Amino acid sequence: MAKTTLYTGCATAIVTPMNADLSVNYDVFGALIEEQIAGGVSALVVSGTTGEASTLGDDEHVDGIRFAAQKAAGRIPVIAGAGSNDTAYMIKLSQNAEKAGADALLLMTPYYNKASQRGLVASFTAVADVVNIPIMLYNIPGRTCVNIEIDTFVELAKHPRITAVKEAGGCINYMSRIIDACGDALDVYIGDDALTVPAMSLGAKGVVSVAGNIIPEVMSEMCDLCLKNDFAAAGKLNIRYLKLFGDLLKLDVNPTPIKAAMNLMGKNAGGCRMPLYKMEDAGLEALRKSLVAAGVMK
Repeated sequence: MAKTTLYTGCATAIVTPMNADLSVNYDVFGALIEEQIAGGVSALVVSGTTGEASTLGDDEHVDGIRFAAQKAAGRIPVIAGAGSNDTAYMIKLSQNAEKAGADALLLMTPYYNKASQRGLVASFTAVADVVNIPIMLYNIPGRTCVNIEIDTFVELAKHPRITAVKEAGGCINYMSRIIDACGDALDVYIGDDALTVPAMSLGAKGVVSVAGNIIPEVMSEMCDLCLKNDFAAAGKLNIRYLKLFGDLLKLDVNPTPIKAAMNLMGKNAGGCRMPLYKMEDAGLEALRKSLVAAGVMK
């Protein structure tokens, strides 16, 4: 069953910029959204992992989605993070995100509970049954300790509002198996910048990008080249930024490095809320060198 594709290309998992007191900085947030749209990205993911959803209060979470939707004003889709380890709360948050203007939802696998596959089907279906916008599942077993199995994807893809998955398990083979098993019933997006080109060469529709916060034009161009089947040119870009992609995820816990990179570049993303914490000086210096080497800053 073919479904409407949310987007093709690069969706940036945008940070939630903070003031010095760690309240949300909406002035910077608005400027970042405009920068993303000008940079050619195809969608925005708001209040996800990179957006520090886990430390946003209920009102902040929904207010950020509403702000992004109003700022984007239909120019590109806004996909709202609305996952939880409490299905009742996930339903409420998803409904509120829809009311706030989200074009789609991003629902991660419930964390900590270690739900069974039957539980995952029941939980995601419970949300899909009560909203009217598309759902992108978010499979990230490294953070949630639960993997969505292939048969579970097949079952979930039968629901008309479950249209896509952000696959962030780091395994191209597994991503390929999802595409093979689900076909047109479920669009697949890769959740790792470094795997963008190989993923799209195998049928992924695009990437949900962390690096897009600082190089939206590059990520958009890389995806556009893939969509034009120019994988040789896209691969050169992928390799050019490979170390930077790795450093943004390995020098500290996301989104600490991407916010630090943005601050080094003068984008005023601010700090992260605890328990995330500022990078050590050695990590910051390594990040600065990586940014310079990639030509992102001088």
